[in-house]
Amino acid sequence: MKTIKIQMIRWLLRLLSLLSLPAAQKLGAVAGRIAWRVAGRARQVTRVNIDACFPELTPGERERLARDSLIETAKTALEIPLMWEWPVERCLDTLVEIDGQALLDEAVAAKRGILLLAPHLGNWELAGLYFSSRYKMAALYSPPNVKELESYMSEVRERGGSELVRADRRGLLRLVSILREGGVAGILPDQSPKPAGGVFAPFFGMEILTMKLASKLISKTGCRVLVTYAERLPDGRGFRLVIQSPDTRLFDTDPILSATGLNASVEQCVRAIPAQYQWEYKRFRRRPPGLPNIYKPDRQA
Repeated sequence: MKTIKIQMIRWLLRLLSLLSLPAAQKLGAVAGRIAWRVAGRARQVTRVNIDACFPELTPGERERLARDSLIETAKTALEIPLMWEWPVERCLDTLVEIDGQALLDEAVAAKRGILLLAPHLGNWELAGLYFSSRYKMAALYSPPNVKELESYMSEVRERGGSELVRADRRGLLRLVSILREGGVAGILPDQSPKPAGGVFAPFFGMEILTMKLASKLISKTGCRVLVTYAERLPDGRGFRLVIQSPDTRLFDTDPILSATGLNASVEQCVRAIPAQYQWEYKRFRRRPPGLPNIYKPDRQA
């Protein structure tokens, strides 16, 4: 039964990959509007996150941002079959603008390796594919909940040249090795780490558990660091790849200051296109003990 389910998922992904980019985004917009009308978990978590992060907005503005976020997240979901099943060059053809090429060229010329921070913003699959198709790259990943899909996900993500490594000690050593060889190591900087792997640092004004991985990789390798995301342009026109320098506090030897710089780097990107961030993720669930749990106000963190 499980094998049949996996085959059906793969068949559905391949079927959806027959869509054009504008058609996939339009279908995603419809799905997002439906999700907004259904008072489900995604809408609830999105509202809580946006209310907490944008107190300066009016209630009406926060409500519109929450709705737009669900729509953009659904677009991302419908773009995934395209990014996984299309030929690499066809995917890359959807990148119509690159902002920050000079920063990338400078980092490559330094030959010290590049730590690539790619938050859950815009189309992160496309951002990763751009770098993996051009440079020797390893990317950290966590296995999917459906174990049988792992080999398929690895296959489609590695077709552009990226090497996927698990988020464990062996994976960390491989990232260090790639950086020391002058390659690119990609990580998702806005994932909630396990308690032993993080420190508390501010993100949108709230203390949350933040990974120490970036700081460790920098201290072990002396690598350059870039922040990137693929912004979705309107009307199905494609994407703009944005490449930025991180907040300088990221390079501090103090782990809390470094984590503060990491979060500030992500926050700067998110504030540029807030609707395209994955607000449906409970990023604020791990806070210092005693503080309120914003998802369950009757409980403490």
